Amino acid sequence: MLTFLEKILFAVAVLVSLYFTYKGVMRIIGHITSGQGKIDWSLIWKRIGELIVKVGLFQPVFRFRLGPSILHALIGWGFLSFLLINLADLIYAYTGLKLLENTGLFGDVYRLIADIANIAIIFGILAMAFRRFILKPVTLSTRDTTLLHPKARTGIMRDSAIVATFIFVHNSMRFLGESFNLAVAGHADSWQPSISATSQLWAGVDASVLVAGEHIAFWLSIGAVVAFLPYFPISKHIHLFFAPLNFALKPERKSIGQLSYINLDDQSIEQFGAAKMKDLGWEQIMDSYACIMCFRCQEVCPAYNTGKLLSPAALEINKRYHFNNGGTTDVPMLDLISEEAVWACTSCGACVDICPVGNEPMRDILDIRRNLSMMESAFPKQLETAFKGMERNMNPWNVSQGDRMKWAEGMSVPTVEQNAEPEILWWVGCAPATDSRAQKTAQAFAKILNTAGVNYAVLGKNEACTGDSARRAGREDIFFGLASQNVEILNSVGAGSSRPLRIVTTCPHCLHTIKNEYPAFGGNYQVIHHTQLINELVGAGKISMNLEGDNMKITFHDPCYLGRHNKVTDAPRDALKSAGVETVEMPRNGDKSFCCGAGGAQMWKEEEEGSARVNSTRFAEAKSTGANTVAVGCPFCLTMMTDAAKGDGSKIQVKDVAEIVAERLK
Repeated sequence: MLTFLEKILFAVAVLVSLYFTYKGVMRIIGHITSGQGKIDWSLIWKRIGELIVKVGLFQPVFRFRLGPSILHALIGWGFLSFLLINLADLIYAYTGLKLLENTGLFGDVYRLIADIANIAIIFGILAMAFRRFILKPVTLSTRDTTLLHPKARTGIMRDSAIVATFIFVHNSMRFLGESFNLAVAGHADSWQPSISATSQLWAGVDASVLVAGEHIAFWLSIGAVVAFLPYFPISKHIHLFFAPLNFALKPERKSIGQLSYINLDDQSIEQFGAAKMKDLGWEQIMDSYACIMCFRCQEVCPAYNTGKLLSPAALEINKRYHFNNGGTTDVPMLDLISEEAVWACTSCGACVDICPVGNEPMRDILDIRRNLSMMESAFPKQLETAFKGMERNMNPWNVSQGDRMKWAEGMSVPTVEQNAEPEILWWVGCAPATDSRAQKTAQAFAKILNTAGVNYAVLGKNEACTGDSARRAGREDIFFGLASQNVEILNSVGAGSSRPLRIVTTCPHCLHTIKNEYPAFGGNYQVIHHTQLINELVGAGKISMNLEGDNMKITFHDPCYLGRHNKVTDAPRDALKSAGVETVEMPRNGDKSFCCGAGGAQMWKEEEEGSARVNSTRFAEAKSTGANTVAVGCPFCLTMMTDAAKGDGSKIQVKDVAEIVAERLK
């Protein structure tokens, strides 16, 4: 219990601390609210259940780095407990009453939780500090070639040291203070086993010394909190506050890769994309404060993993350090990330998917591309061919629309003119319609549909590129024109039906765009991947396969826009199993798959300089499984993996799932 003078001194210290903390918090609020858009506070109530799971169980943390995640959880769960424990300690310090401890079974359980939480936090923080400062894993830093704020190079380590010291002092002193208290009482407490064991060390020590020790321990424990609060707004520890806000308030999206709608018919729009940080959405600015600087996003980034300049972690860290050093949101985005790094992004979504606090660095990068392409006409020159193809012939291969059905010559593939009321509209896609290798996928899928007797049709010469590559390269004008045209055509096909038009695609990029981004244009459809439809046909008994084929050993490469962006991972594998082939998994698979390197419009440009090519890196991983065939479910992946196989001189085949199934049809 504090003396009267101590109570006054402590109260004054708290007020001073809260004043400076308030100034720091208001500065943060000013930065966040200078961003674009408005916060929808009603989202909190819609997501309350999910929020409790994510925050209470630290579920996003456990998806990666299991050992450190467990240590983080020990600290986190302990701190959640300490919100109540510290309050009880303050009440005791001012009143001498241990309200929560003298309530029967509740008090017993409370003391047990406090004891366990104390030990968990101390153990967790010591282990994490040992990892960061002694083991120094390379995954907790970035290469010297990465554009990183000069003060971040040393500042991250200093910040980690300050946070670790605060946590250790706060909790170890609380632990010691409680042990002194038990020693003064002269008896053990079975509900506080570790504190009781420690209290035995003070047997024989004069009671006045123990009481003085308890006072000192309180000042060091709770005093550490008071001293830390003004530093809290500029420390990475503020993720405790902003991570839950991230999960609660992020704008609703159908997929991690869904980009915001821009109405190009609105002539009042003068700014496209993000030239400065204030051009970002408020939630993108808030990301910098939620960032815990764990570098997990960097660790899964295909560009960084192959020696490129891009580090999604560095982008968020640069935003934070810019603020911490007095900067405002008027800063140009290219001061925070290099232009070369911006164009190295494959938009695979791995950084967004793996972030334990819900940050979206990919979205910042694509907004910067919007500005570069739309406002500055500053984009890789290799993209010009694809842009012109999409503008003139409505496909990036620049093939005439009159040739769009050449792939189906000699086959029975009905168009909507021939079958006006199909049950399934097959969106063939530009690659299967125009690229000689991808055409084999279209021909195989047509064989499957015809064998199953599916009532389907294709748009034929009326089908145009969905605009995915244009949008990911920042050319919203090209995307807007293609999307508007395609939605008008699709709506006319489904106009006579009482249910939403059902579309099947052989390209995950088409699936993603039509399913997740066309609704903003008035196009609402049921969109599935061709492997999902294959499974439906197998389940309905409409197709059967010869299971006694060759000795195929297959590893499936998950397309980013199928597995990670749209959470379709089982369907391709189930389709392969139905074909009776042996399958083996690559180390990185499912929604943690490694990119092929073609997404984000990379298909149409040269890859940035690095230590390796993305597709070669992925193919080496496939090769290590011992498979003789790499199965894919995306025409871009088909091209990239085929090129990698040729470059490697490997005899491993690369085939779409549809080709494998079609080969085994009875």
